[in-house]
Amino acid sequence: MAFAHSLGLELDPWQEAVLKVESKRDVFNCSRQAGKSTTAAVLALHEAVYRPGSVTVLISPSQRQSSELFRKVIDLRQVMTHPPDLVEDNRLSMTVRGGGRVMSLPGSEATVRGISAVTLLVEDEASRVEDELHYSIKPMLATTNGRLLLMSTPFGKRGHFWDVWDQGEGWNRVKVTAADVPRISREFLEEERRSMPAWWFEQEYLCEFKEDTDSVFRYEDVAGAISEDVTPLFPEAAA
Repeated sequence: MAFAHSLGLELDPWQEAVLKVESKRDVFNCSRQAGKSTTAAVLALHEAVYRPGSVTVLISPSQRQSSELFRKVIDLRQVMTHPPDLVEDNRLSMTVRGGGRVMSLPGSEATVRGISAVTLLVEDEASRVEDELHYSIKPMLATTNGRLLLMSTPFGKRGHFWDVWDQGEGWNRVKVTAADVPRISREFLEEERRSMPAWWFEQEYLCEFKEDTDSVFRYEDVAGAISEDVTPLFPEAAA
């Protein structure tokens, strides 16, 4: 993507590929420090600069995390050869004159309602975003058929991030392990592997969805035990 290169960014191959894809539904299953936030910031800035009337929303489990992602957008904006003229510029949002708006929101279902006509919705650390919040923000895209981007490292086989990755239809799935990130050395990974439980390492760096540590049964076993061919013992309850 020429826009990203104009910002002086050296992109990894997976970032190059993602920035070239035109998609409405994306899910990034990424290792820690894979560069997913930078990728999302490029998309958000490009949307604001080149799409008049656009609305980009950045959301995560907390306002602090959303603000950190927004900070990346600001940092990229400031290295543009010709930074855009702004009509709004504060620590939580910005609006480009003749362009679009970018805003960061807290991770609270009760406080995000009321925003509409969103063209790009980025959900950061999606595996840790409450399902109630996720389902509350999706209608923001209803009138624009805007783009939804979920990005995170895994956090067990639970919640909407896992459901989308495992069973979601029509999603552009991108998996980026630590081995795909040139900035992460093999020596560092080996040190990390030795210093933590295997399941945690596999989750953080290999992008694997591991069982909850307190689970009695495996997810596959529970899913395999469910059958629609068996008549319920209590039909009224099943209905």
